Amino acid sequence: MTAIHRYLPMTEKDKQHMLDEIGVSNIEELFTDIPASIRYEKELAVGRALKEPELLRFFQQLANKNVSLKDYPSFLGAGVYEHYVPSVVDHVISRSEFYTAYTPYQPEISQGELQAIFEFQTMICELTGMDLANSSMYDGPTALAEAAMMSCGHTKKKKVLVSKAVHPEARAVLATNAYGQGVEVIEIDTEDGVTNIAALRAHHDEDVACVIVQHPNFFGSLEPLAEIEKVAHEGKGHFVVSSNPLALGILEPPGAFGADIVVGDAQPFGIATQFGGPHCGYFATTKKLMRKIPGRLVGQTVDESGQRGFVLTLQAREQHIRREQATSNICSNQALNALAASVAMSALGKEGVQEMAAQNVQKAAYLKRRLQAAGIKVVHSTPTFNEFVIDVGEAVADVNEKLLTAGFIGGFDLTQVDAARNGQMLIAVTELRTKEELDTFAESLEAIVCGK
Repeated sequence: MTAIHRYLPMTEKDKQHMLDEIGVSNIEELFTDIPASIRYEKELAVGRALKEPELLRFFQQLANKNVSLKDYPSFLGAGVYEHYVPSVVDHVISRSEFYTAYTPYQPEISQGELQAIFEFQTMICELTGMDLANSSMYDGPTALAEAAMMSCGHTKKKKVLVSKAVHPEARAVLATNAYGQGVEVIEIDTEDGVTNIAALRAHHDEDVACVIVQHPNFFGSLEPLAEIEKVAHEGKGHFVVSSNPLALGILEPPGAFGADIVVGDAQPFGIATQFGGPHCGYFATTKKLMRKIPGRLVGQTVDESGQRGFVLTLQAREQHIRREQATSNICSNQALNALAASVAMSALGKEGVQEMAAQNVQKAAYLKRRLQAAGIKVVHSTPTFNEFVIDVGEAVADVNEKLLTAGFIGGFDLTQVDAARNGQMLIAVTELRTKEELDTFAESLEAIVCGK
């Protein structure tokens, strides 16, 4: 039976046996503690029950209505990007010893997993210019919120300044964490797509635990890190930078600008868009803050025979013996996605990462020039990485509908995060976009916006 049927529902006899075992006569008795006045007495409008072949056919028909990245070229970014994933990534992470692994508590049987995490930490340090990195976090927004909370814990201060050019979802996660910890979060206005230095300086005082910016920021613009660092370090607070790790293949790393903590999402390396997750956050910092870092660190050592080995060297979290000194309630890491990122970075190599980053810059700049030449306004004049904001002069949702008809997935509608940005679209261009796609997209957008 099991070879033929993938799902065997329980029989009425099975149900009655379980009811008899727990001493009730029917299923309704299980809900007697719930007052009848608040129970839903009607039938749920879910349609009739379907047999398995019918159910599969029904959902396949729904799936066929979707438009995916396999169907149309995408210019949608805003934190999740379509990048080249080397084929070796899936081959490695599909090995059972990796995709079934959970936590490498027993190093003697987890050397492969531990080494993969160690290599991830090492590569993140090289990209960010920081001393050390943890074994990964759930995603970029989680890492950013943890950076703020770590700064508050270390400095004993309860005020955080965060730029409004930081991803709105990351700021939302930060606000949620800050509320529970009694931390005040002040959002700093932007000017021409980057953090307003004058506004930052006006809000900065001795009570600030950290200043948080994103580089490249949510609008694709490059922040003036050198200027921001001077303000951030006027007191004893920290300078926190959230960065797209691919951009760091071509940009000066935040560590070179005096950043105390660098966080971000490793999604651009080997991790598919996957409808927005799961992804893999990274967290890098200085040796000074090593014992405050959330999550865990994998270290390299030698065994009694002198052979190289890997172990969990630091786990200052609530599950372990330093309970009362736990720095975070993050209990795990994204080991499988961290492995995917490690494999992708290893396959690309330093030159490959640099080339990939350079193509993002060059292709985005090319499309920006094409759109400007067509009479479409580019909103900000600041330098960008692979995203930039345009003004289409009408509802972005309507423009995106027309772009979809033309065979393109359009950019992000910024009114979803800021009602004042009516008509503004965030365009993302990655190395996967061809010149033909860029030209055709520009022509389609020109026809829609300018009527040409």
